[in-house]
Amino acid sequence: MSDTQYRKIQTQGVHHITLIGADRQTSIDFWEGVLGMPFIFDQPNLDDANEGHLYFDPGDGRLITIFTNETRKPDPRAVPEDTGSLHHLAFNVSQATFWQIAARLDARGVRHSGPVDRGFMDSIYFRDPLGLRIELASYRFEPPEGTRHADVMIEAHRIRVANGDRNIQREHLADAIELLVERRQQSLSADRGAKKGY
Repeated sequence: MSDTQYRKIQTQGVHHITLIGADRQTSIDFWEGVLGMPFIFDQPNLDDANEGHLYFDPGDGRLITIFTNETRKPDPRAVPEDTGSLHHLAFNVSQATFWQIAARLDARGVRHSGPVDRGFMDSIYFRDPLGLRIELASYRFEPPEGTRHADVMIEAHRIRVANGDRNIQREHLADAIELLVERRQQSLSADRGAKKGY
């Protein structure tokens, strides 16, 4: 068959992520009590009468859902990271929150990576009570009005590749933002190039 006979199934974002949890209280204590995700919905698992199905809002109105079972107990050993397995879940946090994370995990006695420099964002990694690696990430930039983080990232990637740089850094982000503003916003100036200005 030729490629013209196939059509894409276009996605429009993550609808929800469902994890297999332990008991109900462990899920509530971690997802709401540690990560601050409001517990918004609770019903039986419609595919398994022995399980509950808890819903949490991670901050963007999407859903993190957990299948719970009172016979399952928390096991903090790292979950397998084999081919096809989930490596980690990453959640967005503000820069103000990001720089509080290490101390707040330390207060709970939770081992973590400490802040990790990713060039375009800051990250910190730790495991949930069931051994799943969690990343809390904070972008180092705000996209221009009317654009998304992904718009900035693709332009920064192109700039990085053109420069022969290994990974995206702040300068690539700044140049990408400038480019996006120039494309999206009109100006009365005939020459919008950089000037000394002094």
